[in-house]
Amino acid sequence: MYAVIQTGGKQYVVKPGMKIRIESIKASEGQTVEFEPIMLRKDDGNMEFYKGKVIAQVVAKGKHKKVHIFKFRAKKNYKRWRGHRQPYTEILIKEIKEV
Repeated sequence: MYAVIQTGGKQYVVKPGMKIRIESIKASEGQTVEFEPIMLRKDDGNMEFYKGKVIAQVVAKGKHKKVHIFKFRAKKNYKRWRGHRQPYTEILIKEIKEV
């Protein structure tokens, strides 16, 4: 069985026992969070929409690798360097419950 969840403006296909990195959420390490799935696919092949819960545990919080942004205008003496590190929350999918 797998489910599709939506968080942080993105959609993820998840299965029990899977670790994924999502956009940062307000939950501390070790805390349990619930997501409402967009779609559930059962083992027998049936698909259902908005019927169930995905229970996950927060494993870690951190930041991704730095992304460098360089702006340049030819012949204008314009150069700008910027860096950005996006925060993330790593979660472990514990179980997918049907309603």
